[in-house]
Amino acid sequence: MGRLSLLLLMALLAGCGGRVPETLGLQDGRLAPCPGTPNCVGSEYPQHDSHIEALRFDDAPAEAWQRLQRTVREDGGHIEQLNERYLWATWRSRLFRFVDDVEFRLEPERRRIEVRSASRIGHWDLGVNRERIERLRARFRHP
Repeated sequence: MGRLSLLLLMALLAGCGGRVPETLGLQDGRLAPCPGTPNCVGSEYPQHDSHIEALRFDDAPAEAWQRLQRTVREDGGHIEQLNERYLWATWRSRLFRFVDDVEFRLEPERRRIEVRSASRIGHWDLGVNRERIERLRARFRHP
């Protein structure tokens, strides 16, 4: 590939935010299942290959929810939507500015926060979404 072609490809990919997925938000009180491509992880559907454990907490639900918000911001996430039980944040990759959507659903009675992290475009994410959730889990546990 020539230098000009590579530069054009990079320019095209640089704006790869993609469209906001229609599956964002709660559906029947739950986060959406992953689509079956290896660029998504979620905790709501344990039978899927994309399964990842939910975040767990022992302190008061309101304190854990506040800590999660801080953790998201400190990790570079931008909170797009927030209420008392749902949080949607986005992360952009440094080089190509790809957007990943990360959702959280607070379950105060069960002392857990369900998670879903998915790339907006592409088929495989090189494990980025799983890594992000595990990094957030570690930071969430040890503020």
